[in-house]
Amino acid sequence: MATTLLPFRQVSENDVVNLFAYNGSAATRGLVIKLDTSNGWKLSDGFGLDSINNSVANTVSDRYNVKARVSTCTSGDVAFGMLMYDVAETDENGEKLIYHPRKAHEMQVSVSGQAVPVLTKGIVLIKMDTADANGATIAAGTNAYADDAGIVAATTDTTPPVDFNRIGTFLGPVDTNGEVLVKLDFNGAHDHYSAS
Repeated sequence: MATTLLPFRQVSENDVVNLFAYNGSAATRGLVIKLDTSNGWKLSDGFGLDSINNSVANTVSDRYNVKARVSTCTSGDVAFGMLMYDVAETDENGEKLIYHPRKAHEMQVSVSGQAVPVLTKGIVLIKMDTADANGATIAAGTNAYADDAGIVAATTDTTPPVDFNRIGTFLGPVDTNGEVLVKLDFNGAHDHYSAS
């Protein structure tokens, strides 16, 4: 199960952060992420050479990467934002996207190690696999939360004992295609729901 960010969105570039790379080689746009506490942003880090996808001993890849990282938001974490691009190494034909930056940009894909745009506020259309994995009803005005796998979900007092992060508000019910409009606000939505 995953949440996918769809093209319809109302966002301001001031609410998009382009300073972090995803801590992994694959992710889907719409994933709720957190700041990686061990790899936060520092001016002194800047960019550097790293051994990305390099398994040859005693060699260093000449591929530059961003040192500051974000990771999938899990239970009890403070949600930072939502990925606006996919993270992938290859295209649909198995060609490495690092050698085809134009295609990566057209596909809205960041290669691992590259900065990925993170949305912290706005109105977006997302696709959910089911109405809600926890069985909660999604309706206009219902709170949106990030579940234990960085997936957007709803919750009620009768749903699982997981510490959810409130990330915004659903603006309507899930339609027959599994799509729903959500008003995100990661900046002011750090309260938690805990079924206890």
